[in-house]
Amino acid sequence: MIDTVGLDADDTLWHNESIFADYEDRMARLVARYLPDVDFHERLIELERHNVAIFGYGIKGFVLSMIETAIEATGGQITAEEIHTIIGWAKEMHAHPVELLDGVADTIRELEHHYRLVLITKGDLWNQEAKIAASGLADHFDAVEIVAEKDQGTYARLFERHDIDINRFAMVGNSVRSDIEPVVALGGRGVHIPYHLTWDLEHAAISPHDSWVELTDIRQLPDWLAGQ
Repeated sequence: MIDTVGLDADDTLWHNESIFADYEDRMARLVARYLPDVDFHERLIELERHNVAIFGYGIKGFVLSMIETAIEATGGQITAEEIHTIIGWAKEMHAHPVELLDGVADTIRELEHHYRLVLITKGDLWNQEAKIAASGLADHFDAVEIVAEKDQGTYARLFERHDIDINRFAMVGNSVRSDIEPVVALGGRGVHIPYHLTWDLEHAAISPHDSWVELTDIRQLPDWLAGQ
């Protein structure tokens, strides 16, 4: 029987990747003024793949990678004024309201009466703390963990710190790479709830098996947990 449920935050509880995609589109249009045929997305992803180990996850790393990509893609032609515009976009992203996904609030309120809930999210500490506070969900969780990376080592440390029995734990999230794969590898259960957009660096090739399930909506989660 599962007694502890971990939940991812971005794109599991509230919208996130769609915001990043919007600003990436703005950036692509800006760069297209210099190079109409450049594939800005592919250039950006390659830099993000390298920079995530330096800047981490979140808005700051994303915007720094966009600026670096723009400078390289335009051969240094991008203007100081345009870079200032990009920095303004970063401020807009930080100020963007937190929009819960459909059914999240009611589902979390239902689950808290039956399970120990742990919010496990990665990214910039300040930004994640601000989003958690703005979401109105913080008081429904028994613990909140903001981590730099979500891998086997991180989860193992969290299980030890919170005295979580891996055999009675399920992790819920939109990313197979971050939310499902490492937990299943440690012996836990996974619940994948896809978001309509997935960041390229979150794709994974793990094959479905008995240790994890895919649901289409978080409102299906209470019934699935009750059947375990």
